[in-house]
Amino acid sequence: MPLALTPQRIVCLTEETTEWLYLLGQEQRIVGISGYTVRPRRARDEKPKVSAFLSAKIDKILALKPDCVFGFSDLQADIAALLIRAGVQVTVFNQRSVDEIFSMLYQVAAMVGQAEQGLERLQQMRAQLEAIQKTASTFKRCPKVYFEEWDEPHISGIRWVSELIGIAGGDDCFPELAQMPMGKDRIIADGQTIVGRAPDIIIGSWCGKKFRPEKVAARPGWQDVPAVRNGQVFEIKSADILQPGPAALTDGVAQLHRIFCQWEAQHG
Repeated sequence: MPLALTPQRIVCLTEETTEWLYLLGQEQRIVGISGYTVRPRRARDEKPKVSAFLSAKIDKILALKPDCVFGFSDLQADIAALLIRAGVQVTVFNQRSVDEIFSMLYQVAAMVGQAEQGLERLQQMRAQLEAIQKTASTFKRCPKVYFEEWDEPHISGIRWVSELIGIAGGDDCFPELAQMPMGKDRIIADGQTIVGRAPDIIIGSWCGKKFRPEKVAARPGWQDVPAVRNGQVFEIKSADILQPGPAALTDGVAQLHRIFCQWEAQHG
């Protein structure tokens, strides 16, 4: 595809498109990134930080003269509207499932003229997921897993996390909540509801805040939860699992699988 037909000055309002463009070797196109970006680490040193998640420095973005802005979800709709009214092209993706993440990544690759390379990389990621799933299928017993995105109030895992738990060999304790795209709809008001589902493993990934296993273990009535009793409380960094992009499909699911393999070796 001729270079002139593809965007040359891209602002990424979330981390996953930044990481993907770096993986595709297209980082020279990025002129602005989210302040929450940690993958790849060097992006923080190389690119201006122009947004948080729910807010953005509109004047700073406009000064960068982007010809394309990538955003994520309805939560960034207000930012998108301001930029659109200022004449900027904005593409907002709303991926919530593993398949939708793959679709988003292919679309971004195609938009920057890297469809073939993108497809090849996605096929490699898909093959890695299939290999993990094949190993997990040999488990004699799958652990029941409670994934916590936030502690106060308790918020359980989003859809792609729930799907990756299944691929990695676990059984999500709250699959019905995983279908809810908004965090407010995945709130578990009564912690005893979680206790009642008796998770074998608890995984915390508190969006932008350090997970504290000791705080989980100290919750009233949680001492007899199998995961707490057996010391099966772990953290996966939010950058590795809660960004709906390459990280979740590679590092995030791999960490899940390692935890589940260790548990199954002891309890299967």
